[in-house]
Amino acid sequence: MALNHLNLLRPLLCQSLARHARPPLTVTSWIGVRPPTCLGTCLHPAPACIRLYATKKAKAKARGQSAKVNINSALVEDIISLDEVKEDMTAVLGALKDEFTRNLSIRTSLGALDHIVVTTQDGKFPLNQLGQISMKSPQLIMVNMSSFPEATAAATRALRESSMNLNPEVDGTIIKVPVPKVTREHRENLAKLAKQFSNKAKDSLRKVRSNAVTQVKKAKEGHSEDTIRLVEKQIQQMADNIAADIDKQLAAKTKELLG
Repeated sequence: MALNHLNLLRPLLCQSLARHARPPLTVTSWIGVRPPTCLGTCLHPAPACIRLYATKKAKAKARGQSAKVNINSALVEDIISLDEVKEDMTAVLGALKDEFTRNLSIRTSLGALDHIVVTTQDGKFPLNQLGQISMKSPQLIMVNMSSFPEATAAATRALRESSMNLNPEVDGTIIKVPVPKVTREHRENLAKLAKQFSNKAKDSLRKVRSNAVTQVKKAKEGHSEDTIRLVEKQIQQMADNIAADIDKQLAAKTKELLG
């Protein structure tokens, strides 16, 4: 009988001894130690906090996206005509394309001479309005100045001072223009000239942007600072787009010239 009672009390005695033998587990006792995975019920440690940092490239991309604005030009007409500003900036790009076409041809042709500008006492005129241009042979171009003989000297000077490496010869009212050979040096000189034309175009573009921003600043009265700031940002964005187009035109022309 006594043994049976002892067997019944043994589990209770073991639990009491276990409680006195080890201190109770607390949250502070887990610091620096991996927490137990099971204390009567399963305990799972909380996941660690992970902070993700954006890369410089991602930040730059985000800034670029947030910086873009698209203002309805009709809403700010009392400040400035954005359509006119865009036309002026586009005209700069168009003028650059014309410069490339007129002055940066690798091979001399009839069409290449058409738009050479001749400065006379009566003004400036394209060569093809003053003289009749014809191809005498693959190596020789003739310009007949009999309709305006007084402009012969000016036309000769314009041909010689063009970027086409021409060496015209005068025979009365006839200007003979030998077609020059295409050399590597000539190609490189044309590429340098293309760079000069593009830099000149960017200067003109900056002038258009500066004039537009000045006009906007003069219209500050009666408009919020945020509105003025957005209009200025729109103008800068338009200028940046045209500047990017100028760079594309230069890259394409340089590739064409250098081969």
